[in-house]
Amino acid sequence: MADPFAATKDAPFWWDQAPRDAIARPDIPAEADIAVVGSGYTGLSAALTALRGGKSVVVFEAENAGFGASSRNGGGVGNFPFKLSYGKTAEMLGEAGAQQLWQEGKASVDYLESLLETEQIQAHFVRSGRFLGAHKPSAMDGLRREVGVLQEKLGADVRMIEPADQQDHIGSEFYHGGRFNGGDGVIHPAEFHAGLLDRVRAAGGIICDGTRVTGISREGAGLRINTERGSLLAGQACVGANGYTDGALGTLERRVIPVASQIIATEEMPEEQVKRLVPRGNMIIDTKRTVHYYRASHDGRRILMGGRPLLKNSTPQQAAPHLRKFMVKVWPELADVPISHAWGGKLGFTFDKLPHIGEVDGVHYACGYLGSGVAMSTYLGHKLGQRMLGDPAGQTALDGRSFPTMPFYQGNPWFLSIVAAYYRIRDSIG
Repeated sequence: MADPFAATKDAPFWWDQAPRDAIARPDIPAEADIAVVGSGYTGLSAALTALRGGKSVVVFEAENAGFGASSRNGGGVGNFPFKLSYGKTAEMLGEAGAQQLWQEGKASVDYLESLLETEQIQAHFVRSGRFLGAHKPSAMDGLRREVGVLQEKLGADVRMIEPADQQDHIGSEFYHGGRFNGGDGVIHPAEFHAGLLDRVRAAGGIICDGTRVTGISREGAGLRINTERGSLLAGQACVGANGYTDGALGTLERRVIPVASQIIATEEMPEEQVKRLVPRGNMIIDTKRTVHYYRASHDGRRILMGGRPLLKNSTPQQAAPHLRKFMVKVWPELADVPISHAWGGKLGFTFDKLPHIGEVDGVHYACGYLGSGVAMSTYLGHKLGQRMLGDPAGQTALDGRSFPTMPFYQGNPWFLSIVAAYYRIRDSIG
């Protein structure tokens, strides 16, 4: 066949419907009640909550607003945004702590849904569920145990999908059954971000894009926010940069692992074909350690295939052939379908496989969403806003947890290539 990447755009598919604004670089005010570092879901959600509480807010962004993962991600919305099983969290936090933490995951999706309704943001959000495919028959045993635990401990809307019923969730024989998470959903991530950005601006928030923060220091009762273009004195500050944390708060750089994730989108196909491939329009992931995540586009005309095939900071051009190869394994009929878009971004992982929210040196932060941040980052951003308003409702199940790092780690994840090779070997042998 002809080169499937001959006409591929090096930009997110989502930007076709919600293009990024040009960098404006407005003047930096001398003072503000609250300074927010990062204009993704976390920062904008924190800003909006603070603005609704009557505070003046300035949001700093190194690029143009929403340049990072918030407008680049796959658009999956999950109730279980953790990389640990329920059993592992119970070992770490105790039974009560684990239940509270996992209920917080459900609360994050509920909050996202209510925010979209309250703020009248149109972002193609649908609670279509999520299919977790078993990449080998033996993986069904682990899924079955986890379903039993989640139903018993949390009353979660999860159920097993036997191989004979798999066609209701994916038009492929690639998997050996799986699990269905009924409370999960999909969203158009860039339209959601654009809606949040619009609401923050309408509420009086100032977006200082093209303005990289170089440091935050205590000054009297406030905080001095230093940037490449000048500084601002704020009463309070928060950082919500996740995988793009660099320079603003050194302690976060030493604790957040930036991981490259890449996505491709096919050219348009007949709606009936896409409907057959993804009957429910839900997100699909699997039990492999080298995770892939994929879905139909919001308009039902394309397949979007994402993953971290190389883990290291690879380019979209390096990762796209790997993603396409896997896509064709799942659906051989797509072997002749060209790729219209290929793009990537950085996620924020943590050493203990949990998100984190807290305060250091007077600066609030939330980060470490582990590739499942659409709902959780929005929710924790809201909690940051409540905390800066002095609202006790800002408490979470993640409060008071230590934020681990690794000796000599300074933000450069040199070990990811080794981890990726290990994962590929483990997947190949089961």
